[in-house]
Amino acid sequence: MSSKAHKPDKNGAETNRFYRFRLFVAGEEPNSFKAREVLARLCDTRLKDRCEMQIVDVLQDYQAAIANQVVVVPTLIVDAPLPAKTIVGSLADEEKVLAVLGLTGKGGAHEPPQSFLQ
Repeated sequence: MSSKAHKPDKNGAETNRFYRFRLFVAGEEPNSFKAREVLARLCDTRLKDRCEMQIVDVLQDYQAAIANQVVVVPTLIVDAPLPAKTIVGSLADEEKVLAVLGLTGKGGAHEPPQSFLQ
């Protein structure tokens, strides 16, 4: 267990949390493409070197989808920080994605709408 304290940035969001993402997509299908685009932008602009992203194409590796109980794509599984979360959809509503991840910049974590979480 880590004893590092989480430091807030100037907006109140934590700056040293590490995020681990697994994004399940279906090839170049439009919603899958959009989800990849949104997640890549999030990692580049908000998380920089504090995230790890794995893209799983279920058309190439359907066993991974079965093993992770993914039945709809795109599906984003957030393994870290805990508790783990699952977001289903294209991630097009970036404000909701940021809220689920606790990256709203409005004083820390914020409770996401329950309809957005699986």
